[in-house]
Amino acid sequence: MTPPNPSSQPREFLQYLFGVAVQHALPLHRMAAYLPAPPKGRTLVLGAGKAAGSMAQALEALWPAQAPLQGLVVTRYGHIPPRPAGLPSRIEVVEAAHPVPDAAGQHAAERMLALTQGLTEDDLVLCLISGGGSALLTLPANGLTLADKRAINQALLNSGANIAEMNCVRKHLSRIKGGRLAAACAPARVVTLTISDVPGDDPSVIASGPTVPDPTDCAEALAVLRRYDIAIPPAIRRQLEQGELETPKPGDAVFAGNVVHLIATPLQSLQAAAEAARAAGLAAHILSDEIEGESCVVGKVHAALARAVARHAQPFARPCVILSGGETTVTVKPLPAGVARGRGGRAGEFCMGLAQALQGQPQVWALAADTDGIDGVQDNAGALVAPDTLARALGLGMKIDEHLDRNDAYGFFKALGDLVVTGPTHTNVNDFRAMLVL
Repeated sequence: MTPPNPSSQPREFLQYLFGVAVQHALPLHRMAAYLPAPPKGRTLVLGAGKAAGSMAQALEALWPAQAPLQGLVVTRYGHIPPRPAGLPSRIEVVEAAHPVPDAAGQHAAERMLALTQGLTEDDLVLCLISGGGSALLTLPANGLTLADKRAINQALLNSGANIAEMNCVRKHLSRIKGGRLAAACAPARVVTLTISDVPGDDPSVIASGPTVPDPTDCAEALAVLRRYDIAIPPAIRRQLEQGELETPKPGDAVFAGNVVHLIATPLQSLQAAAEAARAAGLAAHILSDEIEGESCVVGKVHAALARAVARHAQPFARPCVILSGGETTVTVKPLPAGVARGRGGRAGEFCMGLAQALQGQPQVWALAADTDGIDGVQDNAGALVAPDTLARALGLGMKIDEHLDRNDAYGFFKALGDLVVTGPTHTNVNDFRAMLVL
């Protein structure tokens, strides 16, 4: 495919780079090199995440046709990819809610634990794990209801806590995350194939690490809850204080012989996009695949860099593409009575902060999007920013400050026609950001 011309089609070129990054992370392109040989016993497949459906299909296509294969994975509603013609169905795929869990996710988790019963050392468990699994694979700790878990999860999402902090809490309030699924599979060998959506690619953080040791403890989970003033039932607080909800730790015998393979990572996708930009004749620079922080603030920092490049050719010469990834956060702001909250996600919030700080800088275009195709809980992946973004908004009577105050990135960019809409991509390597400076 011939890429769009970046000089005459900057928006299309940025969307092309996003597409390259997503394609590079698709399971079918990444899984074959990491598959073990079929075992002496049976092969059970378990999994959760926004990419679980496509990972299951990739495994069905790659696993030897004569080798038995069965299992269950759970993905987000609407994220089961179309089945390729002629591909037999050997793994059941069910759907549940994300980012706030529901009863369907709890039922799926209960069924997975039931499937682990009777496994032997001759058996193999293939665990397909991707971002989103923390909410999709929900099984509240004893004494915690699903309603409690939903309320805690929503409070964490609104708090501005980073993904490691959120998943520390989630692991200790679960009967399946934080290594507990691997413990249930013992003595079978567990091979985890994971697509990373977290800064640093730590398998214990991805989907709250259901199959890997948990280095965090109950005291750290309590500290997060206190830091963000998140309410939990008194009985659960007592259990955390007394260490009764502790997770399996590194060195535990239940993990002996188990392996984890990162089959796709944010950095790999950023590198693929950089190579595509260079092939189009542009210099390409990757800032980091681990950027965290408040989304609109990260956007303002990126804007300062883009303005320096555009105005002073520092620290990079133009024309160039500047790429970054990671997982930013949005702290949902309190609003006066009667003021309606807006819609949006991390990528849109980043774009508002970026546009505000770019101040209409000529020759700078940008795209930010979530590689799963869903920005927060909206139907867009992200948004585009152009030199005339603020001017067009003012022409429509919109003030970007007011939209930032209401966390209304969706409303802002929808009115401009600058939403990036892809639908579910069936993978997830988290935030993708690209700035084109001509």
